[in-house]
Amino acid sequence: MGRPPLNVRSTNIRLPEGLGDRIDKLVGRQRRAAFIREVLEREVERRENEQGKAG
Repeated sequence: MGRPPLNVRSTNIRLPEGLGDRIDKLVGRQRRAAFIREVLEREVERRENEQGKAG
């Protein structure tokens, strides 16, 4: 049986020096990826909404 698919795609990103440590202090090392996904999702939605209002 095995793990179900996660429906995610791996992407490598480079963070400015110290940003990873700052994130870890906020949410813990084990939650860094989830935090980054949540922030990106929110920002993409915000920008999509902005474009919808402007267009």
